[in-house]
Amino acid sequence: MRRRSLNRGYQKDFSDRGTAMFDVRGRQRKAHTMVAVLKNYFNGALGDLSVLNVGGSAGIIDDCLSNYFGSVTGIDIDEKAIDYARERLCKANLAFEVGDAMNLRYSAETFDVVVSSQVYEHVPDARIMMEEIYRVLKPGGVCYFAAGNRLMWNEPHYNLPLLSVVPRPIAHLYLRLSGKGNYYYEKHLSYWGLKNLVEEFVVADYTLPIIKNPKEYAAEYMIKPGAFKMRVAVFIAKHMVWLVPGYIWILVKPG
Repeated sequence: MRRRSLNRGYQKDFSDRGTAMFDVRGRQRKAHTMVAVLKNYFNGALGDLSVLNVGGSAGIIDDCLSNYFGSVTGIDIDEKAIDYARERLCKANLAFEVGDAMNLRYSAETFDVVVSSQVYEHVPDARIMMEEIYRVLKPGGVCYFAAGNRLMWNEPHYNLPLLSVVPRPIAHLYLRLSGKGNYYYEKHLSYWGLKNLVEEFVVADYTLPIIKNPKEYAAEYMIKPGAFKMRVAVFIAKHMVWLVPGYIWILVKPG
């Protein structure tokens, strides 16, 4: 039996907060990294696969993915973002729906691929979302999971140092004093928390391969090949993985 809708507690109209969801170049770059990683995992065979993008917002990533996959469906709780996508992005293999990540309307074992990119921290209960993603994936299907680490120096949503690290009551106060908000909604997890969150899946960790070879994974925008920063990042990813600011994992549903 599917759960009743759990809309209460979501960040509504998240796209109103800024322009990032409508940044065509930035969103397309992320989509190209997704395609490169998934091509690597599936040995290039993407054309017959069905994709669900959970939390896809204004649809720019979905539009790009639709050039490579058989069908792409983008869902988001943000009605304004979905309206934007429907009005501007029209393809036969592309669809957009207002949807609850914690109560997906799709039958079990529907999709070959589910995308969850920088979404878990915005959902009231990330564990329920992951249970739903697991349910709608076909056996052997995968979730492209890009996730930020709570132990990061700079919180990217507000560009504030250590915001995600300090206790939440202090984070709320910090946000108010900075003039950038009243309530710190995002709920980031540490590396160990993320591993616990996805424990039902088999994890293929692409983080280090991407850092070592950003060109192969269309990720030069993340890290410049050959730069000192790249060498430091490789060392951290090899020896202190719990300090990497973000991860890209392919989560496999056994089957």
